[in-house]
Amino acid sequence: MTTTVATVNVNGKITGERDAVVSVFDHGFLYGEGVYEVVRTYNASPFLLDRHLARLRQSAAMLILDVPLTGDQLAARIMETIAHAVKQMGSDPIYSGEWYIRILLTRGVGELSYDPALCAAPTVVVIVKPLAEPPAELYTKGVRVIVSSVMRNHPDSVNPMIKSNNLLNNALAMQEGFKQGAFEVIMRNYKGELAECAQSNFFIVKDRRALTPPLSAGLLPGITRAFMWEVGKAAGIEVSEMTLLDEDLYNADEVFLTGTTREVMPIVEVGDRKIGDGAPGPVTRALMTEFRKMARSRDAR
Repeated sequence: MTTTVATVNVNGKITGERDAVVSVFDHGFLYGEGVYEVVRTYNASPFLLDRHLARLRQSAAMLILDVPLTGDQLAARIMETIAHAVKQMGSDPIYSGEWYIRILLTRGVGELSYDPALCAAPTVVVIVKPLAEPPAELYTKGVRVIVSSVMRNHPDSVNPMIKSNNLLNNALAMQEGFKQGAFEVIMRNYKGELAECAQSNFFIVKDRRALTPPLSAGLLPGITRAFMWEVGKAAGIEVSEMTLLDEDLYNADEVFLTGTTREVMPIVEVGDRKIGDGAPGPVTRALMTEFRKMARSRDAR
């Protein structure tokens, strides 16, 4: 049996995870100057890849960071890495046939200085590993989250719209969640409004409407979050933005989170409070079903 490890592509060189190397003088390591995307496959095909690569470019532009490859070149590099990963997996029975893909772009190797002109060229890393699907019971029973005391970055400091490799804000919030046995944490912005989860976006359901905080609340424009408008239209459920406060969350009929690898996941408890009757609600279940149907359809690509 082959060990289920990652296949890594660093600037075009493909190796196993143990042999993948990035310099300690890379500014992504030294200063957190980099951006990333996470993509998953359905039917072994990267889902919504064009949208992920467009957001990668948008994030990079906000760091004044060049993307050295075209979209087609990045896609080709991803598929080349997947092809090597397929060979590595062989007949491993653990492998489901689907992949987790992480694309990282950093400022590159340079001097011990903040000056980007001293970096030779950006570093491009593609990590591919077998997708570990969340346990099925998380979708049938739901998960518990907390509202974190860690405030989301102020947009005038490190803008949350940048999908940055510098995830300290998120990591600190999740540490709080782990200590309290929570699956995920919801973060407020500097105004006290709810913004997003540390690793996901979230929606509340009120009167059969799915509502999520607006981008102006200071949050990452999630690819799955945006796709929910298409899912909602197909399912006959209104999806819209609305400024949300703690009381909106606690008084919601249903709550769910969205993310690339988590799809649509019910939240049934926030802190010590049950949401609704403490079970995944009908709107969440309908959106979950429709999402999976669309994601697995070739037409969705």
